[in-house]
Amino acid sequence: MSLIFTIFALVFLTQLISWIGQNVLLESAYSLYLRVFHSSMSAQLRAKRKEVLNTKAELLKTSAQDQFAKWAKLRRSADKGLAELEKLNSDVASAKTAFSIKFNSAIWLLTTGVQFFVGWWYRKTAVFYLPPGWFGPLGWWLSFPFAPAGSVSVGVWQMACKRVILIGERAVKDLVAGSLQSAAEPAASTEKKEI
Repeated sequence: MSLIFTIFALVFLTQLISWIGQNVLLESAYSLYLRVFHSSMSAQLRAKRKEVLNTKAELLKTSAQDQFAKWAKLRRSADKGLAELEKLNSDVASAKTAFSIKFNSAIWLLTTGVQFFVGWWYRKTAVFYLPPGWFGPLGWWLSFPFAPAGSVSVGVWQMACKRVILIGERAVKDLVAGSLQSAAEPAASTEKKEI
């Protein structure tokens, strides 16, 4: 794949992750991670929650004055279940924190880190050359910092790609908002006619 499309794909991937939201991706990836690699822990957590809820429901049905021995036994069982549930929750929370650090690091490496590396590796390479005289004396800026004169550098091309993608995003949002608004207006006008 040529440099021009590689840079565009990297910038697009970064913006796509930004649009979706890193937290949404993290939650989705973590739930998949739990099901695949820690299915026993999640099953144990669900079973313990169900057990504690059943014990508490039975405890609420039991009178502390009339059936004290049964009530005390259920109370101890509920407290023990809650303690075990808290330990399982803390284990899950620590696993989620570790996964979150690894996931965020991987996302950063796959987006920003790769962009930095590509920018550094191809810093003296022209993404493409401009026809002579198109930008006059400002042509040197497009080749900033190390690309040959009369060309577009990797850094400038990354900025241009990001700008175009952001403008495209804004245009799509405006189109969607306009179509939703125009779809809502006929419904409102028919309601006014009926009144």
